[in-house]
Amino acid sequence: MTASAPALIPVVGTLHALQVPIPYPMKTVTVLIDAPRGGPVTLIDTALDTPEARQAIEDGLAAFGLHWPDVERVIVTHHHPDHYGLAGVVEERSGAAVQMLDVEIGRGERYWHLWEEWLPGHIKHMQDHGLPPKLIETLEHDSRRGKARVHPASRVQPLREGQHVPLAGGEWEVLWLPGHADGHLGLWNEDEGTLIAGDAILPRISPNVGLYAYTRPDPLGDYLQTLGKLEALNPARAVVGHHGPVMEGVQARARELRGHHHERLDFIRAEAENEPRDAYRLSLAMFPRDLNTAGRRFALAETLAHAEHLHLLGQLARTWQGGAWVYHA
Repeated sequence: MTASAPALIPVVGTLHALQVPIPYPMKTVTVLIDAPRGGPVTLIDTALDTPEARQAIEDGLAAFGLHWPDVERVIVTHHHPDHYGLAGVVEERSGAAVQMLDVEIGRGERYWHLWEEWLPGHIKHMQDHGLPPKLIETLEHDSRRGKARVHPASRVQPLREGQHVPLAGGEWEVLWLPGHADGHLGLWNEDEGTLIAGDAILPRISPNVGLYAYTRPDPLGDYLQTLGKLEALNPARAVVGHHGPVMEGVQARARELRGHHHERLDFIRAEAENEPRDAYRLSLAMFPRDLNTAGRRFALAETLAHAEHLHLLGQLARTWQGGAWVYHA
């Protein structure tokens, strides 16, 4: 690698992590490059489709003497724009096989191909849970801006939970780690004690667990089960999507995040018992700080995931009042 090459951080064997810039508060997303002698050259996650991200990945590949046509395989942890955005570009330029967990292909990845049909349902979902008109007005514009940064693949090959894939000179087990995304994929190498975790666990922030129009009905319940799975797995290290690329103390962090979500459940239950209200107004109590419009919508989705978890457990009721769902004891 030349002196001007990007910072490629060794992970295990031939696997290296590259921090790719994204225009979000997290600043970067982890893209993994595996370039073993004899191939296959693999990318894990692809960042957003922006000029800055394309350049960063080009520079990362060039550090190994590679370019887009050399990529033979892309494994995507989940369908969110900052992880999936460039997958279709890589596919077009190299013919690479793009792979995702089968659950994610049938749900999140499918969303990008049915986006225009899905948008009205997304808007109605937010309205039904109290998002005010001034934030609804900007929703379509912001959603279209995000969609413009995603170039979905034309063909996606399924990976299945329990399957093993070759990577970095070893065999990695495919895990299903739902919550942050319905079909979030992890890759586990027991011999190395290493988990490729995407956004299933993060060291400095809590992964957003939101209930949207197209998600499974109880993403928080899914995520609490994922945290239990990570506790039991107890990896020595995890490669994470943001604020990494590598973190240790995964088991302790999973326990911490479980406690965090149970505190939020207690808070939402108490708030709804004290004053029945819709998820948007509950979100103002749970996230009282100033947030931009996108942040406020994330806050609504996360609050809703907690309120619906309590509703499904029978600990809160909900009724339709004044054009929105109201949660109460």
